[in-house]
Amino acid sequence: MRASTTKAAIIGLWLVALVLIGGCSAVRIGYNQASTLAWWWLDGYMDFDAEQAPKVKEALNQWFAWHRTTQLPDYANLLAAAQVQVLQPATPQQVCRWADDLRVRLAAAFAHGVPMAAELLPTLKAEQLAHLELRYRKSNRDFEDDFLQQETDERLKAAVKRTIDRAEMLYGRLDERQRQLIAAGVVASPFDPVTWFTERQAVQGETLQTLSRLTAGGPARADRESNLAGLQALAARVQRATPGPYRSYQQRLTEYNCAFIAQLHNSTTPAQRQVARNKLKGWEEDLRTLAAQKAAPRSDAAL
Repeated sequence: MRASTTKAAIIGLWLVALVLIGGCSAVRIGYNQASTLAWWWLDGYMDFDAEQAPKVKEALNQWFAWHRTTQLPDYANLLAAAQVQVLQPATPQQVCRWADDLRVRLAAAFAHGVPMAAELLPTLKAEQLAHLELRYRKSNRDFEDDFLQQETDERLKAAVKRTIDRAEMLYGRLDERQRQLIAAGVVASPFDPVTWFTERQAVQGETLQTLSRLTAGGPARADRESNLAGLQALAARVQRATPGPYRSYQQRLTEYNCAFIAQLHNSTTPAQRQVARNKLKGWEEDLRTLAAQKAAPRSDAAL
């Protein structure tokens, strides 16, 4: 959904999710290949032509060079602080503060990528927006398969499995009591995939409208400031819903999730918290190693 809005900046979302929410020691390998992976992912959405491709690849290389030197040390420091806190009980307020910290870092990733996207925007063609729309339709079908199963029991079962998998990624194997806690929490959650899907489609529609307006020709097409302002407004929309029912829903869901995560964490044993601490330490070390490395030179052939 967000690939077209910020080009390189969207990769920051993937990285934070990988590093700060889940992942493994393969972080080093994955990060060093991230520019290449990002290129293939973005090209899948936009179908760049031969003239555009080198510019997009260079923008990605520049974004990752910035991210490696400025953002990874900050992520490592965050993970170091998390290692202390994960051994202690948690409150919903603490969990929400962590969520706020992550949002700040995602916003920085967006902010650095949007000007790069503004430089590339004038080269987009109408057929590429049509390709993007088709790609949205495919991703929406995938979303429906993952989150909108026809039977309520199937939908709940899938949600419980996702939550258990994410928890075990950090804490290791959960016991039956904790699995039941998760199952009950999923049932009680205000999370509504239909509401999320509706918002997702609305943002996709606004993305297509904005890109169509900014690439339709005339003064706006050549006006960098207008392009930048348009993409900044779109990036803000992607990151935060406009005031109304969906934002109210998001707030309710956030408050519930903070309380639920704190409850789950407080159910963990000292051994499980030590597993979490060790994983966080490993990720921290990976990030510090990556931050100290220089990105390997990349050629067009490599991408």
